[in-house]
Amino acid sequence: MTRTLSLAALTVLELSPVEMVRCAAAAGYSHVGLRLLPATPDEPVWDMVGDTALVREVAAALGDTGVRVLDVEILRLKPESDVRDYASMLETGARLGAQHVLVAGNDPDETRLAANLAALCALAAPLGLNIYLEPMPWTDVRDFTRAARLVEQTGQPNAGVLIDPIHFDRAGNRAEQIAAVPAARLAYLQFCDAPAERPADLAGLLHQARAERMPPGEGGLDLRGILAAVPADAPLSLEIPMRSRGLPARERALLALQATQRFIACTP
Repeated sequence: MTRTLSLAALTVLELSPVEMVRCAAAAGYSHVGLRLLPATPDEPVWDMVGDTALVREVAAALGDTGVRVLDVEILRLKPESDVRDYASMLETGARLGAQHVLVAGNDPDETRLAANLAALCALAAPLGLNIYLEPMPWTDVRDFTRAARLVEQTGQPNAGVLIDPIHFDRAGNRAEQIAAVPAARLAYLQFCDAPAERPADLAGLLHQARAERMPPGEGGLDLRGILAAVPADAPLSLEIPMRSRGLPARERALLALQATQRFIACTP
């Protein structure tokens, strides 16, 4: 079965959302991921929520190229979060045809976090959006097991767990754990490779995750184990920043796509 491959925003983060769409099309992707809200204070901020001129330009670029939006990001659920504040972002994602919304859990109170996640799912459901919680080792939802537990606590059918191989590995998870989660909760995942040796400190962990990943097959992550454990038709969002290689965005996008295609072709 052929997997859908999507160009994640982090792979070409220096581009504007319109340029991301056109880069995805030029490299041969059918889908793209768009960052409507910034993940960190030091990255570009685009006017991508609401009926803005840029949102209209992106919609036009999607129509021109035929590229579709797989997911939009990133929402952070914090102790002070009111999910109603994210309504406009969700509506923008739905307007652009997104299927999934990426969420980070930045709240140490698991009961409150699960309640907010459930409320966000309820807000997203009428828009046809799925809410995917991404565990990351430096957040309060640091590993796959905790994320899966929170998703089940929501009781919402449009909640899921987003596996990113580098975070999955760095948190000490194993592919065998994935079988405990219903396939419906694993409708898509991110994809990348990285060295088998884990960074020694948080600074190294963050730098590698945000700037220096590897195309599939170049590193030592258990990518075949992960692929074998998730649904065979789950799309892959290729999140592979490669800052030190010095390649233009389109070349990085193409490198990520071709390496993933080769890796999948050689994976039983």
